[in-house]
Amino acid sequence: MTRSGPSRRTLLGAVAALPLAAPALAQGNWPQRPIRLVVPFPPGGAVDITGRLLAERLQPILGQPITVDNRGGAGGNIGGDAVAKAQPDGYTLLLGTATILAANKFLFRRSMPFDPLRDLTPVTRVTTGTVLLVVNAQRPWRSFADLVAAAKQAPGRISMGSSGTGTASHLTLTKVNAAAGIDITHVPYRGGGPAIADLLSGTIDMMFDVIPALMPHVREGRFRALAVGSAERVTYVPELRDVPGMSELLPNQGIDMQSWYAVNAPAGTPAPIVARLHEALVRVVRSDDFKARMEPLGFTPVADDSPAAYGEYLQQQEQFWKALVEASGATLD
Repeated sequence: MTRSGPSRRTLLGAVAALPLAAPALAQGNWPQRPIRLVVPFPPGGAVDITGRLLAERLQPILGQPITVDNRGGAGGNIGGDAVAKAQPDGYTLLLGTATILAANKFLFRRSMPFDPLRDLTPVTRVTTGTVLLVVNAQRPWRSFADLVAAAKQAPGRISMGSSGTGTASHLTLTKVNAAAGIDITHVPYRGGGPAIADLLSGTIDMMFDVIPALMPHVREGRFRALAVGSAERVTYVPELRDVPGMSELLPNQGIDMQSWYAVNAPAGTPAPIVARLHEALVRVVRSDDFKARMEPLGFTPVADDSPAAYGEYLQQQEQFWKALVEASGATLD
């Protein structure tokens, strides 16, 4: 009499299939442990503020802690490279900026340690916005025209801090210097936080930086806002409605600086994990709560319809920033 049950060949086949089934099971159950969100700048800047707002709101949706890991340096390349070389398992993510993801490969032509299009997986943008020009409130300049006049009288004497060479802040200053015929000295820092600290102390005179990091000091009267880097005014921030844009201040110069932040994962991250992450981020970014927190800071929430749509946008932005960097002559090699 033969015993009923699975044959030896059937059992061996089932065992052989286990290595293929395990990853699919892990993807389906993702996430099962804390997720690290790398912010490639020091604490205190606008990227850090955005990252922490995202982390707080993602945690209840994904059911796991989201830790913010600040890794500043090299214009954001250190943090970006850490994510590009991380395991593609969905547990290490990058909150990148337009400069890191689209401009840096043209600023660091020989030393860029990773290629964003090749080494990262796109998920979605989360915010977009412009830069704000502020001066220390103790300085005498009360308008953009006052600042330009002072810069023309003393070329090179007025100093502007930024979060680093080649950032949107630096490239905006380059365009404004050329359009206004002035020479304001650029002082790069390793992130927006340290530059803001020196502007508060009076070590430097002014900053072009993203609005979220600067608005608390504008509201408290420590900084005076003179202009926005976009062509038009920023009407969704009540305190900035009377602050002119570049089309008013420097007409016919084509200055319309817009920046954006986005979440990327390491290349090779499984599509089901990317889709789950995209879904969670879209829920956060399109929520009334996130909008209510971001717009007063000067950023507009934006979520791409799919990771593929963001990937196409990133390719277009790479060409835009390439032209901007080449026109500025900026280089970090």
